[in-house]
Amino acid sequence: MSSVPVAVVTGSNKGIGFAIVRALCKQFPGDVYLTARDPGRGQEAVAKLQQEGLRAFFHQLDVDDLQSIRALRDFLKEKYGGLNVLVNNAGIAFKVQDTTPFAVQAEVTLKTNFFGTRNVCTELLPLIKPYGRVVNVSSMVSSSALGGCSQELQQKFRSDTITEEELVQLMNKFVEDTKKGVHNKEGWPNTAYGVSKIGVTVLSRIQARLLNEQRRGDHILLNACCPGWVRTDMAGPKATKSPDEGAETPVYLALLPSDADAPHGQFVSDKTVRPW
Repeated sequence: MSSVPVAVVTGSNKGIGFAIVRALCKQFPGDVYLTARDPGRGQEAVAKLQQEGLRAFFHQLDVDDLQSIRALRDFLKEKYGGLNVLVNNAGIAFKVQDTTPFAVQAEVTLKTNFFGTRNVCTELLPLIKPYGRVVNVSSMVSSSALGGCSQELQQKFRSDTITEEELVQLMNKFVEDTKKGVHNKEGWPNTAYGVSKIGVTVLSRIQARLLNEQRRGDHILLNACCPGWVRTDMAGPKATKSPDEGAETPVYLALLPSDADAPHGQFVSDKTVRPW
């Protein structure tokens, strides 16, 4: 079993994820794993880093597939005895002009962005070693979408006592409400991506609270962050930040020094804690 520290970035063969891997290869004192659904694309991305003189490793990961998540979990457990840094970056978004029915967009978007991220956390958080760092890549859209929710939903999502089960129920309710065509009436905003990222931010707050209760002495820091509006396939060419600039905040959180005790359970943008 290797005593080398290890970092994993989900959904990292392109865009912000790839930029996060590149930065970690330069700054993280251990092995960095680039993951992708498609092994071909993942290996290509690793080769690209090699051409830059950087060393990353590849492991297949599809966050929509529990078996794939568990295969990664077993590999990390066996080879490294755990995990030091986890960056949950994998995510999808439909284009604004996409004509896919909203209910389908809601189901597909939440499946990956919320439920996929949650499944990765369920399997990998128990492997996080003392002084480990977990970064869930959310979005500023989670804040604006929260503002578009009814007062009742806002209260629930801002609650310091909401449980993971209650959050899951709310995320499922959103999908069901869109299928019935009543999501507006039920107080939801018109953004599946935004609701999925509300889920990620609130999940992060819950996870941090549980770490405080169950593993306080382990000094693990877990946060949600917004990388900003980044020029990727997802956001398009007009966005204001390059992928490397988008990677700055996630990498800052992934590399918080071992004597840091904050931020933890926060929503961070431009390396600054934002109100939720």
